[in-house]
Amino acid sequence: MPMSHALRASGIPLFEAVPWGTSLALFYETEQDLTDTCAGYFAAGLQAQEMCVWVLPESAMIEAARHALQDAVPDLARHEAAGRIEFLSHDGMAVRSAAFDAARVIERWHHRLKCGRERGYEGLRVSAYGWSATGEWQEYYAFQQELIAALSGQPILSLGNYDLGASRAVEVLDVVRLHHLTVARRRGDWQFMETPELKQANARIQRLNDALAIMSAPFPGQELLTERERGVLAQMVTGASSKEIARELGVSPRTVDFHRANILQKLGARNTADAIRTVLSTE
Repeated sequence: MPMSHALRASGIPLFEAVPWGTSLALFYETEQDLTDTCAGYFAAGLQAQEMCVWVLPESAMIEAARHALQDAVPDLARHEAAGRIEFLSHDGMAVRSAAFDAARVIERWHHRLKCGRERGYEGLRVSAYGWSATGEWQEYYAFQQELIAALSGQPILSLGNYDLGASRAVEVLDVVRLHHLTVARRRGDWQFMETPELKQANARIQRLNDALAIMSAPFPGQELLTERERGVLAQMVTGASSKEIARELGVSPRTVDFHRANILQKLGARNTADAIRTVLSTE
């Protein structure tokens, strides 16, 4: 069955809309940080016609979780009775003996997804507790890598929850690398956590957006450029090299050089700096 509505509301303020297959992570300081964040996450899922499964660290937390979600979803009892959301716990599931059996977990989520799609739901939304400070971190990390890879591209959203107070520094760094997006919530305060690679990607996007904004103003020779040449010129304005432009556009550096030569000829520019001056000279 094809996926619909590729972007899903996450219900988490710093994430907004995310595509299916996204693996999110939450570091929380207090139990309320955990339940309040997950309540927003699942409220968005229920509103979007998704099947939801909330797995908590221990069964004693289920009532607090149910209460937090009921504040956001007044008709929660109806959703729960219909099987649209389940509250589970690690101690109740007795999963520690098979904690790192990736194949078993993947099969479990795929089965739940299949059942949900057969009932007409858009997909599956899961939140599960992440083990940390257990002495088995590397085994758990490998398990999560396999799990995230298997769920990628599937109509599934997952949110891994990590107790900040019980997480060592190396584990925090590993979690940020492992998941697509990571956020921390400390007594109600939010902090977005990103890898250096994500920072660089966001910086490149911002530079390109700035260049495209600049190029939206008319400049001499603009009408002579093809759409691809305008894209190359936008990258040139950011200061990108032919190799960097080629990587961004998925072409060879030789092709970029070909476009660059055409751009200079059409704009009557002597060199790249002259072409950029042409673009920037018109406000």
